[in-house]
Amino acid sequence: MVLQASNLNNVKIYTVSGSGSRAIPDWLERKKKKFLKNDPDWRSRVELIQDFEFPEASLRVKTTKDGRVYKPQIRVFEYAEMSMKFDRHTDSENINFVILSDDWTKSVLLQNDRTIEFHTQGGIYYKTRIPKFGRDLAYHYPTCDLLITAASYEVYRLNLNQGRFLNPISTDATSGVNVCVINPAHQLFGFGTQDGVVEFWDPRSRSRVGLLAPSFPVDESNVQEFQITTMSYRNDGLSLAVGTSTGHILLYDLRSSSPWLVKDHQYGYPIKSINWYDNTTGDGGRGKVISADSKIMKIWDRENGANFTSVEPNTDINDVCVVPDSGLIFIANEGIQIGAYYIPSLGPAPRWCSFLDNLTEEMEENPQPNIYDDYKFVTRKELSSLGMDHLIGTNVMKPYMHGFFVDLRLYEQAKLISNPFAYAEYRERVIKEKLEAKRESRIRATKKLPKVNKELASRLLHSSEKKKKGIQVCKISCNYYYS
Repeated sequence: MVLQASNLNNVKIYTVSGSGSRAIPDWLERKKKKFLKNDPDWRSRVELIQDFEFPEASLRVKTTKDGRVYKPQIRVFEYAEMSMKFDRHTDSENINFVILSDDWTKSVLLQNDRTIEFHTQGGIYYKTRIPKFGRDLAYHYPTCDLLITAASYEVYRLNLNQGRFLNPISTDATSGVNVCVINPAHQLFGFGTQDGVVEFWDPRSRSRVGLLAPSFPVDESNVQEFQITTMSYRNDGLSLAVGTSTGHILLYDLRSSSPWLVKDHQYGYPIKSINWYDNTTGDGGRGKVISADSKIMKIWDRENGANFTSVEPNTDINDVCVVPDSGLIFIANEGIQIGAYYIPSLGPAPRWCSFLDNLTEEMEENPQPNIYDDYKFVTRKELSSLGMDHLIGTNVMKPYMHGFFVDLRLYEQAKLISNPFAYAEYRERVIKEKLEAKRESRIRATKKLPKVNKELASRLLHSSEKKKKGIQVCKISCNYYYS
């Protein structure tokens, strides 16, 4: 088995699934699938989790606390079996979801038609609606409150213990609240608004305790469009990462109103996901931040912002999930397959797929170069001699260095057309090689050389054999002439 690897900034990233890995297209007929056994790339692929894909695209991805199954149609994948456990369809598109229990049995889904669905092990348990279209949700475990942000200044509170809506949290947002997060250390609520302001609320008194207005060097024309798109608390309880619609990430200490670091993604797309990562395997164990927009996922140092590595899939990114205490990252994207990337420099492989470490070690011991068996490299001079100049710039020509890669079958056809006698020449050359091989395999009598002057005797014998061969050739040619 072979993993596709990339080496950016001296950090190796192994593509376990997703873009770059091989998958059977849906349109491929069943009778044609048998030919895949002759495809070396298909036979050597690695499929970490079977059916780890969606028919169209994946929007959100998360892992459960027990690390056994993987869930957000809904599909549940079991780590122990490395395959899909079951799938379940919903009536509307799911914007976000939260896993309420340590395993997969209890979850709540926020949908784009103002519906909140509660799912249990048996299926849909209950559904309700909210006044405005929802944007994000979070669950406060101590009070059993489900916080739902929407296109409104209010944050709705649904108490799952009492089974009823409580008085909402009224923010100063004028257009809506985009994101809500809960601090894992002291349970401080954080709401990111469409106005570009972060509000902090104490769950005990249900009152606002702070206001943060992020600022960074941007054009005055873009200030009106500035929004908070994502946020993430660090486990230390003091660090907060804020992502904006302009492609910036700001790292804050809650004791200060100024960010200690501002990171620009350089693409201008809204930030969709931010994750903190501590105790990396490589780079001296320095903590990292994993941020992603729709174009690229970047991993960088949280102290100085230095780039560690990055992943740029072929399709747009929707969400990023880091498997805890490991170097495995899941990426929900606009493609059919969910991307899975393994970065050994970030952390070890999870226990349920520890074989990834062995695969990467085998790749280090036996590196395999890129081999283009189905393509032929030709220069411009060869293209002109074959009459294929008009194909330059089309899909059949792949530019590379000082020439092009051409499909081998197309090259053979063009060569046959340009030189119709090539097959006859090739046939004559093969026959000649076979005749010479037969002559060499004949048993010949070995003449013993005298004990004295062996070198002189060998030269005389060799010269006499040459003369005999010349006489035989002359006789054959004469007989052929007179006949």
